[in-house]
Amino acid sequence: MSDLNTNGALTRRRRATLAAGRVATVQPVNEASAAGTANIVTAGFSLHDGQRIQDRSLERPATKSEKKIHRSEIGDRLSCHKAQESLLSSASGYRNYRGVLNWCVVMLVLSNARLFLENILKYGILVDPIQVISLFLNNPYSWPAACLVIVSNVFILVALYTERQLSKGSFSEFAGFLVHCINLSILLTFPAAVVLLVPSMTPVGGAISLGIHTILFLKLYSYKDVNLWCRELSTVKAKKLARSLSCPSSQHFKGGEQKVCYPGNLAIKNIYYFVFAPTLCYELNFPRSPKIRIHFLLRRLFEMMFFIQLLVGLTQQWMVPIIQSSMKPLKDMDLSRMTERLLRLAVPNHLLWLMFFYSFFHSSMNFTAELLRFGDRQFYNDWWNSETVTYFWQNWNIPVHKWCLRHFYKPLLRKGFSKIVSQSAVFFLSAFFHEYLVSVPLRMFRLWAFTGMMAQLPLAWFVGHFLRGNYGNAAVWMSIIIGQPFAVLMYVHDYYVMHYGNEAE
Repeated sequence: MSDLNTNGALTRRRRATLAAGRVATVQPVNEASAAGTANIVTAGFSLHDGQRIQDRSLERPATKSEKKIHRSEIGDRLSCHKAQESLLSSASGYRNYRGVLNWCVVMLVLSNARLFLENILKYGILVDPIQVISLFLNNPYSWPAACLVIVSNVFILVALYTERQLSKGSFSEFAGFLVHCINLSILLTFPAAVVLLVPSMTPVGGAISLGIHTILFLKLYSYKDVNLWCRELSTVKAKKLARSLSCPSSQHFKGGEQKVCYPGNLAIKNIYYFVFAPTLCYELNFPRSPKIRIHFLLRRLFEMMFFIQLLVGLTQQWMVPIIQSSMKPLKDMDLSRMTERLLRLAVPNHLLWLMFFYSFFHSSMNFTAELLRFGDRQFYNDWWNSETVTYFWQNWNIPVHKWCLRHFYKPLLRKGFSKIVSQSAVFFLSAFFHEYLVSVPLRMFRLWAFTGMMAQLPLAWFVGHFLRGNYGNAAVWMSIIIGQPFAVLMYVHDYYVMHYGNEAE
């Protein structure tokens, strides 16, 4: 009986051991034979290649992230293709071409380095700071351009005085409108008369003084319009509420900001802030930045100084010799010679124009805005992506565009004019000021700048209707690169004929 019990116990142990062996059997890894797994150790198996696999009864279940990674690895091994467009295809949606832009800049510099070296070898070093000073002053004791800038303060004070009288009711609306019209008319005609009649006024000094007066004209026009709108709004609210909602002094709003409302804005500090602010459109309360960033300010100042010196140096070394060689009258030249001169002038003129754009619209205007804590820094938009001529003129000079839209285009629409007529009127006004800033300092009237601006209307129609996408963008770039030097070449030719025609004969 005891033998049976002993044999039964042994039999049960053998069955349990075999069952445990069957349960603990594992699949050999790396396609090794079953002989590779021989030594059994407690709680696991020891493999001949050094790997250890834990008993499945002791393993933790795989998490969802681990299962996802495992499935992803299996998917990567099974397939490596998916439906997608090439980067240079328009359907891909890829827009980061910074490397291509850097390549274009490098190629542009290298391609023009040869011309620049040839220029130095042929003409020598032409950069002379004394000549730059002589462009502004013929007589060191006569500063007509600086005097014109000082006199411009009179027009600012007249506009402020007129608005104060209108706010008090001392002037009627018609009388105030008449005073503003006279003030703005003299603001444009008086400096033009001085430039034309004073012999000591240089073309560069005249152009700068006329540019300052033109900017001041646009600012004071906006100042007049906004204060008129404030009076009309105050009158309407007074009739509805039986009291005026305008406040004579500044008020404090949440956030600690100090704001003014009409007629509390009619102060010398307010109008001179607007005069120096980098905008042409007046507001009672401009957006303000919280503080002046010294690092940002110094960077813009360094850029301004660097680009001013670079522009002056390249103009003297590169542009002046090309212009001087192009001063021969065109009547004895064929079309091929004229085209050759135009192309020689196009590249340096375009490069200088791009440098001027960055130095003025980015460096100098941001410097002024930071110094005055002026908050709106959108001085330009992505005009380089323009696919139409209209988009270019709307985005390359945002302050002028805002002024035209606010004080000229929309008022014409409200008076019943069509969009085509209003748009043509805006181009006509821009053409007038372009010709005003070129012909008056040169003391000759040839209407090349005026014609060039008015030619933008048919060009805008043609590009907008027949060219799309990259073709439209290429057309805009061609008009910028070729149009400006063509006008410069025409003015150079006429200036040469007027002043040096007898000597050439």
